[in-house]
Amino acid sequence: MTVEYIGNNSLLNVPKVAFLASSTIPTDMVLRCYDWAQEKSRGKQCIIGGFSSHLEKNVLHFLLKGTCPIILVLARQMYKRIPEELQPLLDNGRLLIVSTSNAVRQSKITAHSRNRYICEQADHLFMVGVTDASSLYNLQQEFKQKLKDLGIDNN
Repeated sequence: MTVEYIGNNSLLNVPKVAFLASSTIPTDMVLRCYDWAQEKSRGKQCIIGGFSSHLEKNVLHFLLKGTCPIILVLARQMYKRIPEELQPLLDNGRLLIVSTSNAVRQSKITAHSRNRYICEQADHLFMVGVTDASSLYNLQQEFKQKLKDLGIDNN
């Protein structure tokens, strides 16, 4: 796996909580995820994720507005131009962007590799909407010792 970094590499050395979500999520769970993201955004705990599904993008939106450090892991090559909303976080050391592939576009294979990287890096995992048909199912089983409930807490 080719790994490339832009931003605050020291975030790799702090405890991290991963957020991964399936593409189909029950409506009541979506609201819990938004509550979780708003709570985490105000803290100091580092959140790591791919933030590529619709729900994950919305969670990232909440996190960006807060103060928590973030590791954004891409399943494709590194950005040629940093998205405007990410630049201030890079400038103030709140963000690390990691590319786990040199592919031009994300694919199922690169997404799986990215998700594995996230699971390996994280100390705790929040996986939402995972069923036995989900692409996240095998990772959920493999890393079940790191799984946490999506309860809202102050950590």
